[in-house]
Amino acid sequence: MKRMNICLAVLLTAAAQESFAQQPHFIDGYHGGVYGHYPAGYTRFITGQLQANPYWKINLEIEPETWDMVKVREPQAYGVFQQLFADQSGNGRIEYVNPGYGQSYLYTGSGESMIRQFSYGMQKVREHFPGAVFTTYSSEEPCFTSALPQVLRSFGFKYASLKNPNTCWGGYTRAFGGELVQWEGPDGSRLLTVPRYSSEALLPNSTWQTTAWNNSKEYLASARAAGIANPIGMCLQDAGWHNGPWLKQNAQYETWRNYIGNVANKTNVPSWRVSQEDIQVSLVWGAQVLQRIAQQVRAAENKLIAAEKYAAITALYDHVPWPQQKLDTAWKSLLLAQHHDCWIVPYNDTWIDKVQHWTDNTIAVSDSILQKNNSATYIRVLNTTALPREEWIDLQGNWKVTDSKGRQVPTVPGAIKVSVPPMGFSVYRLQPVTGGENHITPETLETDLYRITIDPARGGVISSLIVKATGKEMVDTKNNRGFNELRGYFYQEGAWRSSMDTAAGIRITENSKARVSVEINGFIAGHPFTQHVTLTNGQRRIDLKVKINWKGNPGIGAYSQADNYNTEAYRKAFYNDSCKLQVLFPLSLSQQKLSKDAPFDVTDSRLENTFFSSWDSIKNNVILHWADVTDGNTGLALFTDHTTSYVHGKDYPLGLTLQYAGRALWGRNYDITGPTEVNYAIVPHNGNWESGSISNEETRWCEPLQVLPATGGKDFSLLALQDNHWQVSTLLMDGKDLLIRLYNAGGNSGQQQLSFNGKATQAVIEQLDGQAVETLQRRLVAGKTIIRLAIPRFGIRTIRLKNVIVNN
Repeated sequence: MKRMNICLAVLLTAAAQESFAQQPHFIDGYHGGVYGHYPAGYTRFITGQLQANPYWKINLEIEPETWDMVKVREPQAYGVFQQLFADQSGNGRIEYVNPGYGQSYLYTGSGESMIRQFSYGMQKVREHFPGAVFTTYSSEEPCFTSALPQVLRSFGFKYASLKNPNTCWGGYTRAFGGELVQWEGPDGSRLLTVPRYSSEALLPNSTWQTTAWNNSKEYLASARAAGIANPIGMCLQDAGWHNGPWLKQNAQYETWRNYIGNVANKTNVPSWRVSQEDIQVSLVWGAQVLQRIAQQVRAAENKLIAAEKYAAITALYDHVPWPQQKLDTAWKSLLLAQHHDCWIVPYNDTWIDKVQHWTDNTIAVSDSILQKNNSATYIRVLNTTALPREEWIDLQGNWKVTDSKGRQVPTVPGAIKVSVPPMGFSVYRLQPVTGGENHITPETLETDLYRITIDPARGGVISSLIVKATGKEMVDTKNNRGFNELRGYFYQEGAWRSSMDTAAGIRITENSKARVSVEINGFIAGHPFTQHVTLTNGQRRIDLKVKINWKGNPGIGAYSQADNYNTEAYRKAFYNDSCKLQVLFPLSLSQQKLSKDAPFDVTDSRLENTFFSSWDSIKNNVILHWADVTDGNTGLALFTDHTTSYVHGKDYPLGLTLQYAGRALWGRNYDITGPTEVNYAIVPHNGNWESGSISNEETRWCEPLQVLPATGGKDFSLLALQDNHWQVSTLLMDGKDLLIRLYNAGGNSGQQQLSFNGKATQAVIEQLDGQAVETLQRRLVAGKTIIRLAIPRFGIRTIRLKNVIVNN
């Protein structure tokens, strides 16, 4: 990520003025690549500096595709670099510390995306450097997430670093511990790690550095005072800088591999179970450009996961060739769209345009695998989750529909009710019919599960939400905030504005035996908005949508920084979510506790509230897929169609950030350029997120049933799982073998059963790097292969079924 030239000048001046009484350890190297920054001829510069400074060692965080370009543009320097890279021992001078294909922040995408960042990235690096050894994970930016230890260990990594001292614009990890810690992930996996020391403070008068950036005397002294015998600093320079060794000869340069393996004190290393909230990160949440990027990435990610699973099903059931090249192309596009620069500097180098191109490619390839079209006599309704599902699905037109056994299924105009087995499909025959009505009864907004009342006089907020099974009222009617209210501070007007300020028009758009849907048309600060509330019979999730048609470019947030923006000032308006436009859900729950999902993890929040207003007080208020609030007896989960921030506090209702408009990073104006459109949802439930099966609802939200063309046939289910907390992260074909990746999203750690609809000659648990770990016992029961295995809570396991044949 490119930094300001003036900041670089300050850094170099400060580094040049340092004089050290001893030789401190230091991590130097480079960060960037062909998409971020890697100027022509730069490999020749790096090799020249390595040759001129034999004491120098470097750590690389270079986008793997960069080497395709270097090989063509700088063949001689490329060859020299390969030679220098060849020594991958502890004495070697080059270590590749982040082979992520798109160098993602990791916490912004799914767990499966995190795995693919490493698998595709390591594969690309090894195309150019066949002997590459991946020992330590480290990043110049806060590219960390809590579940990394198990993923890294499974790929063969031994160590990690949680430092990012010189690029903290997007955040930093919590200061903890000393020389080394055992970073413990949510599944119990541990990785020997250099933390951001407890003594490693944020640098005064900076909004992007810690004191470890240049091994200052103060940093080293504070580290040794804290009992750290071998302190180490770090700066992975931006590719394009022409400094050579960062601290010249005033440091003992190390690779992380050698420092952790041979220098650092590994006695009495404490364990640190890192919570997602220990990763203190912040982006310009609510900015329209970031919102669109996040939505595009989420849509592409969800579609690709479904397409890949379907490709495995059809390869086995229909004998369709496995589309490896297509999937590789789609994954690589998606991984690049997850690049951290897309999210933190979306306007620089037209990242927003790149994301549109990349995600469009991923979706187009996915649709080609799913064979989407609009005309068929028969359809397959595809379920890519491990849960049997009975749901209403949209199907345009009026139909008489029969299942594969000739039985008629319930229909209404535009929808049919389907029953689909786990990880498989059901087949239906369609016959067009005429007539059919949507019986609109505006007096009623009710399904078998809920009864909702909407108040048009208060801007269309939900004044009552009754869970019919328990009679529980979910809305806090004593709160002065409305349920599904839009509210934010419009600083150009100097006023709080709310959707409740004016009355709204209410229109029932559907009320059938499938669903009931209402359209709410109102205004906020004079800007028209439309909200949709949809309840579907038999469905726990209540679907919500908002579209705001902005008039002009209003300022929304704590205050304007247009005339006094200072990059180094700690306080920034964009940090303050309390004043951004939010959609709020005051709940009639006392003693509220909040949990939220993360890649291969769920975090029980320890925050009293989510609010902060300065760089030195960042809190992790990120919502990936969902945030859940409970009082232990009853709860409600909030789902979002994109990664953003949520709001919540002891005296503040749960809410979702919808809009920020104003100055943000580097003084850039994050303005409004069109309508804001967001899909979100709520799920009332009993108990907490786990007993309320919120992870199951997440899979339904992210992997909706797919309607695909068919030519007839019968229903099919590839596999089923005994524990409904387990999820199938992906299915992959490797020749005649099927790889099944499982994730325990909150169940116990005891043995559970997997049933595969066919035969296999062997079942083996593999690491992510392909190493076999354990051969599993198999039983053949009624033609199905039964396997039992244990997965720790929040753990992942990859099972290779060899030489599979399915039952047709």
